[in-house]
Amino acid sequence: MNLLITGGAGFIGAHLVRHLVLKYPNYKIVNLDALTYAADLSRLDSVANAPNYHFVHADLTHFDAVQKIVLEHEIEAVIHLAAESHVDRSISGPLAFGQSNIMGTLHLLEACRNAWRDNTKNLFYHISTDEVYGSLGKEGVFNANSPYDPHSPYSASKAAADHLVRAYGTTYGMRYVLSNCSNNYGPEQHREKLIPLLIEQLKEGKPLPIYGDGSNIRDWLYVTDHVEAIDKIFHEGETNTTYLIGGRCEKTNLEVAQDLCDAFDRKTGQSSGTSRKLITFVDDRPGHDQRYAIDPSLLEDHLGWQAQTPWQEGLDKTLEAYL
Repeated sequence: MNLLITGGAGFIGAHLVRHLVLKYPNYKIVNLDALTYAADLSRLDSVANAPNYHFVHADLTHFDAVQKIVLEHEIEAVIHLAAESHVDRSISGPLAFGQSNIMGTLHLLEACRNAWRDNTKNLFYHISTDEVYGSLGKEGVFNANSPYDPHSPYSASKAAADHLVRAYGTTYGMRYVLSNCSNNYGPEQHREKLIPLLIEQLKEGKPLPIYGDGSNIRDWLYVTDHVEAIDKIFHEGETNTTYLIGGRCEKTNLEVAQDLCDAFDRKTGQSSGTSRKLITFVDDRPGHDQRYAIDPSLLEDHLGWQAQTPWQEGLDKTLEAYL
């Protein structure tokens, strides 16, 4: 199989590329990445010389380049991860999110539609986010039937991309699968994200900024568990279906900071409670969703996947990597 992975030099993408290159030596894995600020090719040093791995430096916003790659590499399937993904950046600069997440996805879909002639063989797998569903109250969880209600330019751009994928499935008969995932964490994540940001601040003894009162809740998933889910969905998932991937691990932002502080104190030999003193509450960001929670039952029941990494274990692994 000739498989195109977009955004393979990013955080989740690099973990996925390494996993697939090593597990499926008979696949040709083509990694397309624009190498913007959050990408880092050194994440792929361990597979860079593998005979079944190929890197292509290209931007999905340039349609001709995308079409050329799909044709020249005779791409048979796509796992589409490439995206602008930081909510704060989408608030200060929304145009880049429209270009990358909406137009980039549209270009990739159209390039595949032009190239693919066997709709029983080819597959377009689109990776999305739980943020497209908006915000939950104290009760309830998101599932595949939850209505879309995006609240930031980031989540709105991902929602638009989701709709485009489904529209290509309905209009052109393109086989697709789609997954919406909860917050990922783990080694090699860009420092703009919450956990890496807090770790960098802890290392330097600087204040740990927490929005509002820290009561906003997210469902957390260790990155390698997400990769295993993607592998399962790609190979065994029912086409034209949406799967939700979650860790069944709800934490307030304050709890995340406190757990990380306690782990940092243990690993660095500081007195218990030392790092918690650095927690600082800052003005909340606009449109900050209160709570996300995922129901991954469809994935668990149909494909036998479950998150394997307990919160504390994942946090310790992440902290060790950054230290």
